[in-house]
Amino acid sequence: MYKIKIEDGSIKIKNKYILENINLEFESGKTYGLYGRNGSGKTVLMKSIIGLMKLTEGKVICNDKIIGKDSDFIPDAGILIEEPTFYGQYSAVTNLKLLAGIRKNIPVSEIKKDIEAVGLDPEDSKKVSKFSLGMQKRLGIAQAIMEDPGILILDEATSALDEDGVKWFRSFMLEQKKKNKLIIISSHIREDIELLCDEVISLEHGRVVGHKTY
Repeated sequence: MYKIKIEDGSIKIKNKYILENINLEFESGKTYGLYGRNGSGKTVLMKSIIGLMKLTEGKVICNDKIIGKDSDFIPDAGILIEEPTFYGQYSAVTNLKLLAGIRKNIPVSEIKKDIEAVGLDPEDSKKVSKFSLGMQKRLGIAQAIMEDPGILILDEATSALDEDGVKWFRSFMLEQKKKNKLIIISSHIREDIELLCDEVISLEHGRVVGHKTY
């Protein structure tokens, strides 16, 4: 079980707040949506939760550990931030094998299952450079769920997906939710957020301007 808290979180760059006075809580078993236009602060907030960007004010706490002090990053997290980056000269399986090799926690058979779970063919030897944007996005989601993490953080996961891909993503995320994960997704499309999330947090100019529970 995981619990993440942001207390009075702000990021100030050159006397300008790009994230301001954020107070939020997230816990396992729920899906949270960050909604707002491009540039509203969704990605910055996600990066600060993960530990990729340091708050200039306030703190992020995960299971009583302060991120950036007690721990560099949140633990046990599958992450897709912005557009996924892979080695274009390699296949989907080879790319994920290279990533999995960093931790050595997952066999190739599991990697192939994760690739299949996102609607790609694990036996396809096609180079990732030949993938459509939608296929690359699916591979990015496969990378995030690899090793079955307890926390999922997915930034604009439906961008580049076609209509069928969006339907698949919604069904896929409902299955992930059944696993009692702590899930945070972002989108500038309200329908994606409202269909999937228990709580929706609206952002504008780096501030929380709305918070609904469904």
